[in-house]
Amino acid sequence: MTKAENKTQATVTRVEDFVTGIADENQRADARSLIALMTRLSGKPATMWGPSIIGFGRYRYRYDSGREGEMCRIGFSPRKGQTVLYLIDGFEGHAELMAKLGKHKTGKSCLYVKRLSDIDLVVLEDMCRSSLAYMAAKYPES
Repeated sequence: MTKAENKTQATVTRVEDFVTGIADENQRADARSLIALMTRLSGKPATMWGPSIIGFGRYRYRYDSGREGEMCRIGFSPRKGQTVLYLIDGFEGHAELMAKLGKHKTGKSCLYVKRLSDIDLVVLEDMCRSSLAYMAAKYPES
């Protein structure tokens, strides 16, 4: 029995080609702003993961079940009508930051925003920095 491969893997698609193809002008501008922010914070270039995730850095994980794979340390995906930011440390312990962030929704490790203009970018930067610190501690780069 072979282990299931992670469906979301790094691709050779050029990030700029993907961003240029984003139909909504504001979302395209937001994507460019997020690329600049996450590149600066992570120190890693943007890479496409699967068809629609722009990720920065990578880490290897292995679950207790034996499933393992590789994923970006931080990233985002411009989706129809919203942008999803992937902050792997989740949102527990960030109640104060979340209260200051602005208009958003959350999932387990996903932050959903309609536009960057709806949120406080300084707070978002703090959250991204925290997520990257968590990843560095949990999954040190080799």
